[in-house]
Order: sequence, then C-alpha cells, then structure tokens
Amino acid sequence: MTIKVLVVDDQAMVRAGFAALLAAQPDMEVVGEADDGERGVELSHRHSPDVVLMDVRMPVLNGIEATRRLLAPPAHVTHVPRVLMLTTFDIDDYVYEALRAGASGFLLKDALPADLIAGVRVVAGGQALLAPTVTRRLIEHFSRTAAPPVTKPPRLDALTDREREVLVHVARGLSNTEIADALFIAEQTVKSHVSRILGKLGVRDRVQAVVAAYETGLVSSGGSS
Repeated sequence: MTIKVLVVDDQAMVRAGFAALLAAQPDMEVVGEADDGERGVELSHRHSPDVVLMDVRMPVLNGIEATRRLLAPPAHVTHVPRVLMLTTFDIDDYVYEALRAGASGFLLKDALPADLIAGVRVVAGGQALLAPTVTRRLIEHFSRTAAPPVTKPPRLDALTDREREVLVHVARGLSNTEIADALFIAEQTVKSHVSRILGKLGVRDRVQAVVAAYETGLVSSGGSS
C-alpha cells in the first residue's frame, strides 16, 4: 500500500529536501507541500494524506494549531490523518502541546534520512513515534508544567490493577521489554495489556496514553497515585 504524505514546513529548502527524500521511496507518494499551517490544513482536506509531516514553528498558523484543526475537523471533513511533528529541539516547549493535541510523535529536523523514512512508516502504520528516552524527557517537562490532577479520575475506572500497573510503567518511559522484565511477564503479554489500555482510555497510541496517565493523576513527578 502506498503511503500518502503531505509536507508542511516554512523553509523551502527543508521542505523540498524532505519531499524529495520521501517521494523517492517505492511505498510513498508526496501529495502536496505547504509553507504554513493554514495551507497545510487546506491541502490535507483536499488530498487526504495518511501522514502529515508538520513543522512546529511556522507563520500564519503554527504547527500546533494546524494539528488541532486536522485532528478535530469540522463535521463535513471525514478524513483524519496522522501527524508527525518536526522540530529543531528535542524538547521544544511547543512539542508537548502538539502531542497533547493528538500528534503521533515527533522527529528532529536533523534526524538521519533513514530515521525520517522509518518514522513516516511507523506513524502510517498506526503506531506512536516516541522513544523511551524521549518519553522520559517529555515527562520531565510535563511534571514541571502540569496542573494538579483530579481526584479518582473516571477515565481510569475501566482499567484492571495490572493494566494500571503497566500504564504507570509506560508513563515512566519504559519500553515493552523493560516492563516485561519489571513485572516478570512475557513481552507479548505487555503488548496485549497496552492494547487494552489504549482501547479502554479511548486514546490512539502510546503517546496519548502517557499524556492521559499524567493528566488524570495516575502518575506524578513524585510517583504513582
């Protein structure tokens, strides 16, 4: 299956470089390029890409607002793409807000070409692109800025004790292998738990589960509740 990609970046040379790299892949098609978020939203509605490669900082409409519009479209728009954010810094202050808005992950602009290609494929396949080390840094950022958690978050009521335990480890930035080792269970069992957690919380991927764990108060900078 061909992955349709839309590239949105205000730097012409960067945008052209990404587009050329992705268009050269046998399983990808670049369906459009835009130099600001507003134009990116317009082209996404027109061409229905599988993945939007979105810069964070742009004129007219920045990547965060554009992501919000793409992932919460008006009623007449039925297509919702996956959004992969691009940033110059690995913990850019805007990145957390982009993930909170529903982006499936982010890449540094100076990432290796192979990482960009792999990242687009990962996101197109429905997975989140957020390595454990990046998750930990995201958590540190969130711990400094998050509002106080609510008491007994209703979104967590459907989780079993084991699923809560797994979610705590996910939110702490552990990989499936590390969680399996910590809980003395098989890695496939961890994957099954994570899948059920996503379904019960109504979130699309691991990134959104991490955000939910902190926003509901299951996990805080000092420990789990």
